[in-house]
Amino acid sequence: MKNDYFKLRFSSLSANESFARSVVGVYALRLNPSLSEISDIKTAVSEAVTNCIVHGYPEEKGEITDELHINVSDCGVGIENVADALEPFYTTKGDEERSGMGFTIMRSFMDDVKVVSQKGAGTTVYMTKKLGIEAK
Repeated sequence: MKNDYFKLRFSSLSANESFARSVVGVYALRLNPSLSEISDIKTAVSEAVTNCIVHGYPEEKGEITDELHINVSDCGVGIENVADALEPFYTTKGDEERSGMGFTIMRSFMDDVKVVSQKGAGTTVYMTKKLGIEAK
């Protein structure tokens, strides 16, 4: 898993400290650490995030919204025709066991899905889920 990474970005709210701690702990599990190592990692992340919240934004407060925004990006081959790719059962992997339902499933579970892609430069899927309220 060399060169594997993820990016986590969140508001400077103290409630997000435990979120960051949990996410990093789960991510690290793939490397088969001992319980002690997981504890060390989670504690260090907690301290780093708390320092950012307390010292990096001493006068600012975060904003709470009722929407969760998720962006998933790659720098791969891109999608030649996004409109086609958004159609149910469309797949470019006909010889593999692929249903062509990925974007359809995303759209059925999220309130908004937008796909931006450039051939040869990658794809970003922007998803929004409204939380705690009835979806429209």
